[in-house]
Amino acid sequence: MQHGRYRFIVGFLAAPVLLYVVFVISPYVQAFYIALTNWKGVSANPQFIGLENFSRLLDDEVFWAAVRHHGVLLLVMPLVTIVIALFFSFLLNLSGGQKGGRMSGIWGSKVYRVIFFLPQVLAVAIVGVLFQTIYRPDETGVINGLLGKVGIDPVGWLIDPDIALLAIIGVMVWQAVGFYVVLFSAGMSSIPKDVFEAAALDGAGRYTLFFKITLPLLWDTMQVAWVYLGIAAFDAFALVQVLSVDRGGPDNSTTVLPLEIWRTAFNFSKFGYASAMGVALFFMTITFAALTLRVTRRERIEF
Repeated sequence: MQHGRYRFIVGFLAAPVLLYVVFVISPYVQAFYIALTNWKGVSANPQFIGLENFSRLLDDEVFWAAVRHHGVLLLVMPLVTIVIALFFSFLLNLSGGQKGGRMSGIWGSKVYRVIFFLPQVLAVAIVGVLFQTIYRPDETGVINGLLGKVGIDPVGWLIDPDIALLAIIGVMVWQAVGFYVVLFSAGMSSIPKDVFEAAALDGAGRYTLFFKITLPLLWDTMQVAWVYLGIAAFDAFALVQVLSVDRGGPDNSTTVLPLEIWRTAFNFSKFGYASAMGVALFFMTITFAALTLRVTRRERIEF
């Protein structure tokens, strides 16, 4: 029976492991190899050039502009998303006080959960087209139309290099908040209600409930959220491509590495150089995830 059990386990895992190797590990290995060549996408025998592509990255201004934009995304997008999602989650789950001996959220919290989650089910392309209308630089845009009614001149949300990236980050936050409201709500629902009820009986206010009880007990969930949002910040391809001027403009003020990888490979047929960018992005993402998990690690609170 012991031998038969191991055979069953191996047989059960063989297919998914094989698929993972073929469709995940193999493309990574190929990308690492192509990054060491000058492959143009058509030659069957690309020339091996070693680390030349990586040395070119060090002098590529567009590459470093994209890296800086990822830095801004990493600082702003996860922080703003988590703060907003935590605020709404607390309102929906715990801000209503005790009702029937249990902590509850505000009235209509179930409806609000659905409303908050709706942007998450929209395709990214649809979100991009929607915000193209909202961000139009004249008074036909939704935001500029409202500003015009109070006497404020139209703002070039996506054509001003100083604010274009922030405008796109705003869209990313808007789309992501709903998912993390649900995630944090699930985390709050897993916390024993006795903890909140005991704190309420001891006279703890909303501030104490949130900062002294809820946040420490949600730490593991926030850690996961930060990693997910950081990985999303290293992407942003679809929204930048749809929303930005000239795909990454104006003047490369919104470009990101996935967009530059796509442009370099399919517009300029420099697949080797694009793969070098991809390898750099891979290691940046892995480094961010590892550092985040290490820096935010703390002792788990057991109930």
